[in-house]
Amino acid sequence: MKPPFRHGRRPETPGASDAPQRKNFKPRLDSANERETRQGGARQGEAWQEAPRSDERAPSRFKPKADFGNRDFARSSGDGGDMPPRPKDKARFAPKPKKEKYQAPEDCDVLYGIHTVREALLNAKRRHRRLLVTENAFVRLSEDLALPIAPDVVKAEAINALLPPDAVHQGVYLETERLPLLRLEKLPQDKIIIALDQVTDPHNVGAILRSAAAFDVGAILTTFRNSPDITGVLAKAASGALEHVPLVGVTNLGRALTELKDGGYQIIGLDSEAPEEMHALALRLPVVLVLGAEGKGLRQSTRALCDHNARLELPGAIKSLNVSNAAAISLYAVRQALTRR
Repeated sequence: MKPPFRHGRRPETPGASDAPQRKNFKPRLDSANERETRQGGARQGEAWQEAPRSDERAPSRFKPKADFGNRDFARSSGDGGDMPPRPKDKARFAPKPKKEKYQAPEDCDVLYGIHTVREALLNAKRRHRRLLVTENAFVRLSEDLALPIAPDVVKAEAINALLPPDAVHQGVYLETERLPLLRLEKLPQDKIIIALDQVTDPHNVGAILRSAAAFDVGAILTTFRNSPDITGVLAKAASGALEHVPLVGVTNLGRALTELKDGGYQIIGLDSEAPEEMHALALRLPVVLVLGAEGKGLRQSTRALCDHNARLELPGAIKSLNVSNAAAISLYAVRQALTRR
């Protein structure tokens, strides 16, 4: 198939090659006088310009400045004059200011989730500042609870904007004043006490709180440093246990354990490599169960302060557990040992 007709070429037709050809064609050569006559009398070498044809554009009125090194050309106003340079709209390309994320008051805990918020609302020691709920969450909370604070019914998006993207709030958001820490000398002597040696993961601490509430632990002892803050993540993992287990904050765990030991407490350290087994210990109240960080375990200085370092008897191939799981099993073993007395 031959290409279509384009660029002024004539299409080939059958037999066109057989047509007679013009021979001896020569271009017409004008003399200098004839050229002068056609050019309106302009001599060779003189400046002249033909009038533009109907199918040609007229010369542009664009006039660059004499100084081409600047490369800042003037704009034409249409009548031959120069217009001032167009101002640059820098605001169009400027980055949009980021909206600042809302920050709750520093003296408040931010709680979310149905169970966590319900337990906090039932705690008479709490003073609440702000409660946001969706319509469905309001119905669930109001079924068995007289709300101590008037809630603001909002869309779920309004709560999403106040929390991290991965927060599962279930349509409930509460700002409430923090509970006071329990003093070391106020620890109960008729209950098990838990001490955490640099356990920093908020999910683990929250899960330990939940197990502690289930086994009626008297308090959890932590250090101000190397321990997680009381955040919504920790409270959500605790699922309401934050309202039932007091927290004790100390500067130095070793000094605190020494003081408790001098006060008659038995100090039991959980160590996966210890020679004694937890269920075989002869225990009495008051007792402190010390748990170390996952991976590192108890520090050597902490082990040296314990009356007993004991392990959990695990018959399977894996001999270590997550610290929150180990806490639950250890609490059960300690309670069983106390019951045998």
